[in-house]
Amino acid sequence: MNHNNMISTSTLYIVATPIGNLRDISLRALDILAAVDVVAAEDTRTTARLLAHYSIAKKMMALHQHNERAMAEKVVNFLAQGKSIALVTDAGTPGISDPGSALVSLVRDQGYKVTPIPGANAAICALSASGITMPHFLFYGFLPVNSGPRKRELEALKPLPYTLVFYEAPHRILGCVADLAEVLGMHRQLIIARELTKLFETLHRCVLHDAPAWLQADANHQKGEFVLLVSGAEIRTEEKVSDQARRTLALLLEDLPLKQAVKLATEITGESKNMLYALALVLKGETNSRA
Repeated sequence: MNHNNMISTSTLYIVATPIGNLRDISLRALDILAAVDVVAAEDTRTTARLLAHYSIAKKMMALHQHNERAMAEKVVNFLAQGKSIALVTDAGTPGISDPGSALVSLVRDQGYKVTPIPGANAAICALSASGITMPHFLFYGFLPVNSGPRKRELEALKPLPYTLVFYEAPHRILGCVADLAEVLGMHRQLIIARELTKLFETLHRCVLHDAPAWLQADANHQKGEFVLLVSGAEIRTEEKVSDQARRTLALLLEDLPLKQAVKLATEITGESKNMLYALALVLKGETNSRA
């Protein structure tokens, strides 16, 4: 097969790679990796193992979070010469809590084509097997490293009626889960997904109150890369928000941005800002689903 017929010149390909199991890569991704002139990789050693597994020999350049902006100029120069380039990260989809977004922005600004090659993504992988029935989720990615800023971020997320999706590293997992319980409440449901697609893959469901004990029961429970899925805030708007406040908010939402509508509705009705904000999200969702 002539792989070179499958690609375009002066094109940046964003190629998703496996998050664990090396067979979780698409045939199209392999074709692209075999055909491009250069592979830009977060860690060339990690990517070298993947390419070697599929008998692909390719020129590589390192592009990671510490050099992305500088290397982006080099990528643009390659594209200007008519070359095709594939961007990969260590695992999953580039630009999603991984390097790539700054590069894509610059390449697009310069007028070159960017083509996504979809594939593995840890957040979607965890959600699909979670059993969570809430229709909406908010992908946050990595929370701040330190507890103070982390709690402030969680306070802002607390009223949202969406499943919250976080990534976390093994050395921070205990502190992160403790802050989740403290800020969001002990009784929210939590799915701890670790080592997805790998030999020791685990999806454990519990309430936040019980999560620290499960993590500490076995040292292995704290190993690997984590996806944390936390159930969203319960919305009982019909019980807690008056009909007048609901009508007022609905009218304001017709002409104003969500935050401004909530602020005015709070001042006019005297109702809880958090409850009106949650109701506004529901009303917006209903409007969008009808559109």
